[in-house]
Amino acid sequence: MHAMLDKPDDIHPLFYGAPKTTEFKKLRKRIVQNTREAIEQYGMVEEGAKWLVCLSGGKDSYTLLAVLHELQWRGLLPVELVACNLDQGQPGFPATVLPKFLEDMQVPHRIEYQDTYSIVMDKVPEGRTFCALCSRLRRGNLYRIAREEGCTAVVLGHHRDDILETFFMNLFHGGRLATMPPKLVNEEGDLFLYRPLAHVAEEDCEKFSRAMNYPIIPCDLCGSQDGLQRQQVKGILDGWEKNSPGRRQVMFKALMNTRPSHLLDPNIFDFQNLTLSTNEIDAESDAPPRLR
Repeated sequence: MHAMLDKPDDIHPLFYGAPKTTEFKKLRKRIVQNTREAIEQYGMVEEGAKWLVCLSGGKDSYTLLAVLHELQWRGLLPVELVACNLDQGQPGFPATVLPKFLEDMQVPHRIEYQDTYSIVMDKVPEGRTFCALCSRLRRGNLYRIAREEGCTAVVLGHHRDDILETFFMNLFHGGRLATMPPKLVNEEGDLFLYRPLAHVAEEDCEKFSRAMNYPIIPCDLCGSQDGLQRQQVKGILDGWEKNSPGRRQVMFKALMNTRPSHLLDPNIFDFQNLTLSTNEIDAESDAPPRLR
């Protein structure tokens, strides 16, 4: 890892004015290392790639934008980056904040206006949360924009805690063991979807974007709260973390350490054809049958 230099000529504009404290330097280094780890571990970089980096204006997307430019700036991410904000027509959305920020930061970008807000309000019954439909419409527009920009991937700012919460939502409400994967191919098969912050803690995104004074735009402009289920799961995880610090990270590691033979899904493990060993030594011993 190259030394973190603080001369203006040696850093990307996104890092101008970064705090000089040891605490912040450690935070920045941890986020960069976690992101590099995910990019390498899940094979996110192909030669000649161009990424559409989705920027909502929230703390996570600012962290994503900064760390990817940090890696690119240091020659550790050989891809072309273009930032994109999709203004979805929410009442009160500060439309000038992100264009000005991206211009000031010298980040190549595209701002797109698509009034998905009206569609969502029209389709979803009153009193219901509409994050799912809003998200689906947003994703469709982002794929279209990526194609128009000649991108190979759409890159989102979901972090470790988003992935963990989604796992528990699927467990409690969906009846399946699944979560947001760090790398996915879209249904049409022509674009990757990446989550480079997959190993980064939400708390680190929060601390980083606040310390950098990025102009954070809240996600509740539409008046909806992200589904009640997600809030409940977040509360449960917060409680576990409070009682046993580090619990979130242990649970996250479990998602990277599955044992198909010790679960109950016959589609991923062939229980029907599990046999006892014919080896005489094994047959004479008290050892349990080997799992294949």
